[in-house]
Amino acid sequence: MKLEKYSFGIGDRFGLQGKAQLQAIIKAKRIGINLMPVWNKSFREHQIVGTSPDDVRNEADDTVKALNWPESYYVDADHIGLQNVDAFLEASDFFTLDVADFTGRPASQKDIKGFVDKYSQYAGTLEIPGITTGYEVSRSLIEQTARKFLLAIKEAARIYRRIEHVKGEDNFITEVSMDETLEAQTPVELFFILAAISHENIPAQTIAPKFPGRFNKGVDYVGIPEQFKKEFRENLAVLSHAVREFDLPQNLKLSIHSGSDKFSIYKLIGRSLRKTGSGIHIKTAGTTWLEELIGLSESGDEGLAVAKEIYRLALDRKDELCRPYVAVLDIDSSRLPSSDEVDTWDGPTYGASLRHNPSCELYNPHFRQLLHVGFKIAAEMGDRYLKALRANEETVSRHVCENLFERHIKRLFL
Repeated sequence: MKLEKYSFGIGDRFGLQGKAQLQAIIKAKRIGINLMPVWNKSFREHQIVGTSPDDVRNEADDTVKALNWPESYYVDADHIGLQNVDAFLEASDFFTLDVADFTGRPASQKDIKGFVDKYSQYAGTLEIPGITTGYEVSRSLIEQTARKFLLAIKEAARIYRRIEHVKGEDNFITEVSMDETLEAQTPVELFFILAAISHENIPAQTIAPKFPGRFNKGVDYVGIPEQFKKEFRENLAVLSHAVREFDLPQNLKLSIHSGSDKFSIYKLIGRSLRKTGSGIHIKTAGTTWLEELIGLSESGDEGLAVAKEIYRLALDRKDELCRPYVAVLDIDSSRLPSSDEVDTWDGPTYGASLRHNPSCELYNPHFRQLLHVGFKIAAEMGDRYLKALRANEETVSRHVCENLFERHIKRLFL
């Protein structure tokens, strides 16, 4: 199973927007942008919403059949570890191995020494095609990198072997994820992380490092775009070189998690991909839930009442909702409107405050981030929330499709 050059992580919290999302990808195909859809949902999200991996598989299969999608598509077990991978083995054919919690914890001294001995051939000036300045690499730098990342890659290998044992070799896509860490990995560290992936015989087709700057949930990139561009391009060059050096899969590509809404760097990413011919995997599932809320609010009546209640309860439970996502949120509580204020809003005001449009004076990124993690409230509403979605399907679907196609796909690939 080989992942195509450009793949797009979709999926949604409540499983009702598959058609709207795939319609965005179909519209892209009509203008020459060929993306493969990847439905993704994490173990944590399944727990919160009360769904199962089979639900995601059914949504993907049913959507593809209904819209006569002729290309490949995948179902991603997103951010899984050894403790929960078994639940995804039957339904999934794409596995995101999340080993961020193992970074910074050293492997055994024997394993570290063995790795350093094997890769000390790269000590000196490391020249990578596509990067004008060489990197100075010492044996101690290789050892430091091994201490920081080798145990994480060994854990990824354990997860991979479990999947391979059940599904068989070459019957699934493997991604290694290290993005939810406190510090970005440097291009040199990425080079030796890829060496470790090869060393452990993991046929990774995508890797999700942590990039410089912040990739917060549902809002724009926070950082220096030029610094991101420099390291992104260096990472692309590192991957291309590592594929040759370490006999990794030829289609190995970068994956960007929390990739939705990073509008200020989309053009930089797109130009880099076109210049180098590289592929990319972008995960955007979370933004769809926010488009549901915008659609509900602008529908008025019960839809708006549901949207307002979700905010009221989310504000009351802010700390609880934010705790699992603390590494990818920056919410200033003083910038959050009160529940009483939101209760006075009409639908267009709610929608404009939530919609990611920085040129709109009503847009509030703090309001948006809190609601991004507030889908637990909607899940607890049960049928009331789902009925509101179904009753306003046309409006909600239009927002979901337009958001992905106009704000994401076109900005990235045109």
